[in-house]
This record gives sequence, C-alpha cells and structure tokens, in this order.
Amino acid sequence: MEIIHPDGWKEAKGYANGVAAEGRMIFVGGQIGWNADQVFETDDFLGQMEQTLRNVLDVVEAGGGKAEHIVRLTWYITDKKEYIAKQRQVGEVYRKVMGRNFPAMAMVQVADLMEDEALIEIEATAVIPVP
Repeated sequence: MEIIHPDGWKEAKGYANGVAAEGRMIFVGGQIGWNADQVFETDDFLGQMEQTLRNVLDVVEAGGGKAEHIVRLTWYITDKKEYIAKQRQVGEVYRKVMGRNFPAMAMVQVADLMEDEALIEIEATAVIPVP
C-alpha cells in the first residue's frame, strides 16, 4: 500500500488523501454498532463507534485481511457536533481497534440510519496484497 500525498499539500491528520494498492479486494458493506447477534449494547456514540470498527475489522479478517489492509473508510454519522466534541476520544478508540492505519476516509452527517438505534455506520474497502 502506498499513501498518496500531493506535493505542497498540508499534512492530512488521521486519514490519507489517497491510497494506492494492488491485490485481492474486499468491499465491506455498511456496518453499525451492534454485536454479532444484531443487538446494540450501548447507545453511546463512542461505544457504537468502537463496535462498528470491530465489525468492519471482523469482516476484513474473515476475508483474510488485517487492519493495515483497509485502504478506504466512509463514515456516516447522525451527529456531527457530538463527533467534534469527542474528537480526541474518537482518535483513541480508532487507534485501539485499527492501530496506526489511516486510510483514505470520508465522513458524512446523515439525518438518520436504517436502524433506529444506530448512531454511526461505516463501510470499507480493503486490499490484501497478493504474495
């Protein structure tokens, strides 16, 4: 995987502007903050975020990948203000689950998600290098 960063651009913090990768691609559908039994264990944003990231990683690992193979994340959140207010904790939770892998990312505030209790949904793309 190669991080793409245009010359003269200010450094991206917590994400990459672009990523180049070759290999087996895994496309992870939108994951939310419920457990494997589709039960929400918390209504807290950070708790749901951690579970959502773990769900993304579980799918990637089931396909033979690891966190460092994730090249793109798209986040859908229902409350931008809460995200911004908890940005430091968001970074801590992210690194706890994903380590220091910072793929290309986008975040979008949405009016609602399909599951009423969901506060966050994340979809991902991973590329596992071919040996």
